[in-house]
Amino acid sequence: MTPKSLRVRRGKELAFVLAFLASIGVALATIGFLLATVLGESLPYLRPSVLTNFANYHDPSQAGFAAAIVGTLWIVGLTLLLALPLGIAAGVYLEEYAPRGRVTRFLEAAVANLAGVPSVVFGLLGLALFVRPPLSLGPVVLAGALTLATLVFPYVVITSQEAIRAVPSSIRDAALAMGATKWQTIRRQVLPAAAPGLLTSTILAASRAIGETAPLIVIGSVVLQTFLPYGPGSPFVALPVQIYAYIGLPGAAFRGVAAAGIVILLGLLFGFNAAAIVARNRLQRARW
Repeated sequence: MTPKSLRVRRGKELAFVLAFLASIGVALATIGFLLATVLGESLPYLRPSVLTNFANYHDPSQAGFAAAIVGTLWIVGLTLLLALPLGIAAGVYLEEYAPRGRVTRFLEAAVANLAGVPSVVFGLLGLALFVRPPLSLGPVVLAGALTLATLVFPYVVITSQEAIRAVPSSIRDAALAMGATKWQTIRRQVLPAAAPGLLTSTILAASRAIGETAPLIVIGSVVLQTFLPYGPGSPFVALPVQIYAYIGLPGAAFRGVAAAGIVILLGLLFGFNAAAIVARNRLQRARW
């Protein structure tokens, strides 16, 4: 390679790095500006009563998110309870049991395509399948959780496959050589070793579920609820839906209430993610 071509190559690499850093800087600056704007608008309304009051569309000083917070916890909890076991089981099957062939490739392509479907489509599916016949659950917590579980299922499958694929084959070979069955090897060696990656799938699923608005609106989430959701068969409102409802009301005061709801939503999201990341890092250190 001549010195001139080497200089040209290094110049291109430097230009690429600078462009990459500039893009990251613009993205971070935009996010920082948005967060600062939301926080500035929410400060007058970030008081304890906003956590304990119910929705109020007449007096912004009495407006709150109590029902929406509890509804979000119900929805996200049931969504993870439904999606994680099925998604991890599907990932284990596709990675460990399914024979390599056209059927397996078709299933993997179908899962990957489902991950790119707009969320409102899952809302229509939930409306047709869970809210109306054949299940006829109505617009309740369980119908919302089933809808969001269908939405996050592809993400859980894909990340579970990646986590299981990252486990060294030597661990499987050693367990099989010691006389363990295939299922014993997966249950006692592969899954514990893949636990950090499986926690990553939990983080992705919860992050996607906690911020969804369109599917819940489509299936009939209420926007004015003056009681706490009491179980899977209860009507519900979630934080994103309540925030959307407040933003649609006239007046700057309700925009401030909506901004306070956004801060609460981000707090729940960051708190859950922080707990999951700490648990993942501890498992990572004790991995093998």
